[in-house]
Amino acid sequence: MTTAPWRDRALPAADRVADLLSRMTLREKTAQLYGVWVGAGADGDGVAPHQDQMNADHDWAELITHGLGQLTRPFGTAPVEAAAGARSLAAAQRQIAAAGRFGIPALAHEECLAGFTAWGATAYPVPLAWGASFDPALVEEMGRHIGHDLRAVGVHQGLAPVLDVVRDPRWGRVEETIGEDPYLVGTVAAAYVRGLESAGVVATLKHFAGYAASAGARNLAPVRAGVREFGDVTLPPFETALREGGARSVMAAYNETDGVPATADARLLTELLRDTWGFTGTVVSDYFGVDFLRTLHRVAAGPAEAAHAALAAGVDVELPTLNCYGDPLLEAVRTGGIPEELVDRAARRVLLQKCELGLLDEDWQPEVPGTVDLDPPANRALARRLAEASVVLLANPDGVLPLSPDTRIAVVGPRATDPLAMLGCYSFPSHVGVQHPEIPMGIGIPTVLEALRGELPDAKVTFTEGCGVDDPDTSGFEEAVARAAEADVCVAVLGDRSGLFGRGTSGEGCDVADLGLPGVQGELLDALLAAGVPVVLVLLTGRPYALGRWHGRLAATVQAFFPGEEGGPAVAGVLSGRVNPSGRLPVSVPRGPGGQPWTYLQPPLGLAGEVSSLDPTPLYPFGHGRSYTAFAWEDFTDAADIPTDGSLDLAVTVRNTGDRAGAEVVQLYLHDPVASVTRPDVRLVAYRRVELAPGASARVVFRFHADLSSFTDARGRRIVEPGELELRLAASTTDVRHRTVFRLTGPERLPGTDRRLLCETEVTEQP
Repeated sequence: MTTAPWRDRALPAADRVADLLSRMTLREKTAQLYGVWVGAGADGDGVAPHQDQMNADHDWAELITHGLGQLTRPFGTAPVEAAAGARSLAAAQRQIAAAGRFGIPALAHEECLAGFTAWGATAYPVPLAWGASFDPALVEEMGRHIGHDLRAVGVHQGLAPVLDVVRDPRWGRVEETIGEDPYLVGTVAAAYVRGLESAGVVATLKHFAGYAASAGARNLAPVRAGVREFGDVTLPPFETALREGGARSVMAAYNETDGVPATADARLLTELLRDTWGFTGTVVSDYFGVDFLRTLHRVAAGPAEAAHAALAAGVDVELPTLNCYGDPLLEAVRTGGIPEELVDRAARRVLLQKCELGLLDEDWQPEVPGTVDLDPPANRALARRLAEASVVLLANPDGVLPLSPDTRIAVVGPRATDPLAMLGCYSFPSHVGVQHPEIPMGIGIPTVLEALRGELPDAKVTFTEGCGVDDPDTSGFEEAVARAAEADVCVAVLGDRSGLFGRGTSGEGCDVADLGLPGVQGELLDALLAAGVPVVLVLLTGRPYALGRWHGRLAATVQAFFPGEEGGPAVAGVLSGRVNPSGRLPVSVPRGPGGQPWTYLQPPLGLAGEVSSLDPTPLYPFGHGRSYTAFAWEDFTDAADIPTDGSLDLAVTVRNTGDRAGAEVVQLYLHDPVASVTRPDVRLVAYRRVELAPGASARVVFRFHADLSSFTDARGRRIVEPGELELRLAASTTDVRHRTVFRLTGPERLPGTDRRLLCETEVTEQP
């Protein structure tokens, strides 16, 4: 039998897909453009469509006779044991292939923001903790582990990472972001993408674009960012993750910007993403995002009009299910309301990706693993390493930490004994497991109290909750103060409960009016401080909270951003001294709860000044973090003048002058004193985490290219301007260790899309 050209692996993918498209009916082509939300059967026999008020009822057997583009979250919909879920997915894929004329399986996707969102899978730290680690290599390793777990059970696409740059920390989804700086977000996200893609999984960049800049920090609220904010803050992380990470999919955001929803924005999804940046992968909608053009944005009169707007803009796949790209699209094309060329364009992209994944190959067979362990020791060890690297010691003025091994400790607070205190809203136990209280959590999550008792077996450790996370009850204060008064030190473990749409204090749809600690936790902290014993504050949160009220009164402050299943031992290790804290703030910690939004990327008039009675200066700046050892920065080099297309090397030697191993994060900031448009006072252009043994030193060299000074000018062009610049080697935005001034000489230059996005760094151990 002659093999059809589209089955021939010797042919280029484009030729194979062109042949296949020429053979497909309109209905078969549209079937490749949507997903169906399913849950894998616990018996291993197949999948069943997921039903809720937003997910229409479909006849599965009839639907798949035309083919199917995607299977939505077979593991992430309800608890299912991994091996049984894999067998069910494989059975469903065989059923889909057998039902259609061409035998093409669906592409299965899952959430993987902080690990594979599946029952029994490793719950890693949230992305904000990745940012706090300032360690892209470690994040890449995590991405590789997550990717291998996804592929082991038959999943092809992961809906991560999030590249939104924090613009207002009151926004509920801050926990899902990497931080408030686009360079940090881009470099860390690109590392995650490389890890995921190296395992053969399609990484999906989200949310494209502007989602985090919603007005008033309200989820899905309009975005009013200008061209320059988009060009210099919002878009660079996506460009970096595409060019340096190799992501093969992008998710259109829910938001509108200046009246245009991203899902219907051809300038964003086609002109910029494809025509300018050269992206060739798929664009998928955020869940129900196409139908939201009709129901929320009101820019479409019906499902067919919504489908037309999204397809024309460049959205190839409707997720999670077929509200608009099913029958409404089919009928509109048949009646001439939507050009079939738009369907062909999207179907071509979808099938090219399936071809890359081997799903068009004649010998394709679904993966059917035997036993599957989604939380093996290697995963847990990696989760521990990342958690430990992400814990930030904000302050330790009197050296109370590390705690003495035989001290009396009163542990107080609503986050000390809850395993969910470690997890963000996209970890399976928080995202899905809370809806199934009868099902075990599926993974072990030691709490801070359990871990601290394990770290300090000779200490006398007591516990009382004191209050809830967000309820107003203060009846537990009296006992909490009494326990604190009996101890040598009180460890107050406070923070967030992650959840969805108002069911938490942090997470998607859990936006807040100000940055005061949730509930009466602030009042509990006041009561504990009045007891007269040293109080160590431990925060387990999804966003930064205002701490100025207690500045100078706390013995120490430790910040952990939802550090994952091994976060309890990581935090306890910092308290005991087993772990030398090395995390750095990826977001500023405010002094007061109001006066938001604010991030460090402020032009002169965004900083404190005499023209306003409000002082936005943070209590702890971006990049800040303390250590139990000390580092000397020495032997600086100075910058020399370079042309507007030139580069220079800037170097410093960092020496560990303490008696224990530790990590320093060397940060490089750019200050542009005069430009044609207002510029941030400083912005991060490079960083390097350096691990050093006691007494050891290393030479850190930054290779700064003039492209890194570029910005969006008044005409909307990216430009490198000649003139004076200042580079600052620093331990945070305000802790500057060395400044060097130089000039960019020659004409202004318009760098292209091949401009340098990254500052190369080199670390050499010194004798």
